[in-house]
Amino acid sequence: MKFAQKWGEGKVKQPLVCELDLTRIQGNGDFPCPNCGVTISPEDETEIVYRILETKVKSQALEELVIQRNKCASQIRLIGFPIPEMDNL
Repeated sequence: MKFAQKWGEGKVKQPLVCELDLTRIQGNGDFPCPNCGVTISPEDETEIVYRILETKVKSQALEELVIQRNKCASQIRLIGFPIPEMDNL
């Protein structure tokens, strides 16, 4: 017995994965989601719009952050974080 399969049925939709270099954006760090266009703000700590999936730290400085939009499931790899200056004491 054969079963007909509808378009998209049984397939898992892969989330959009992209990279964003923070040194290339202007302003206070807000940027639109590349998939759905919702503004993502670094000031938002509620996890309503996005959640943090992964952080990478090198020499006590944030090197990379992977976030995921809660609604469209896009994953965004953020790079280009400012390197904190060390005061010479």
